[in-house]
Amino acid sequence: MIDPPATRESLVVRLKGPRDEAAWAEFVAIYGPLIEGLARGRGWQAADAADLAQDVFRAVAGAIDRYDPDPARGSFRAWLFRIARNLMINLLASRRIRPSAIGGSDIRELLERLPAPDAAETALFEAEYRRRVFRWAADRVRGEFRRSTWEAFWLTAVDGRDPREAAEQVGISVGAVYIARSRVMARLRAMIDQVEGESIP
Repeated sequence: MIDPPATRESLVVRLKGPRDEAAWAEFVAIYGPLIEGLARGRGWQAADAADLAQDVFRAVAGAIDRYDPDPARGSFRAWLFRIARNLMINLLASRRIRPSAIGGSDIRELLERLPAPDAAETALFEAEYRRRVFRWAADRVRGEFRRSTWEAFWLTAVDGRDPREAAEQVGISVGAVYIARSRVMARLRAMIDQVEGESIP
């Protein structure tokens, strides 16, 4: 008798196993650029933004066992966002970093550059996360498809081109364009679900 497949674990659950190097590599690949982008958007220099990302990863490693996936307490990304913002404030307060956009400002001016997060800032972080995880998944699955399949998908689903136009450009039928887009989207969803899991937002 064949055993049923194991229940898929989300990336967050897998991070609780410190020896799961693949989970940590996925986490760093997805969230590293996101955290660095958050800091760079605040005027931080590239090296300081990279240091912040490393500090965030250390904080997550130390706190992941205490993370509660209860939706009433907020999403994982909101939790990560709070860690990143708190570390940004701590690093500014300790004067370990200096945003490149600010010269000899005092600490009050530095801290004022980090206002309390609002809905727009949280939504921006979430949208950037979605873009980053899509790109991450696309980089991993692209090699699984023929060039014409990938191009048909990209032209219609990402570039927003009309399927007829994409079919003509790629040299396949309009029906093949729809099939290609559907196949690639299904594979991307599966890759993203594998990393995120359905239970942790």
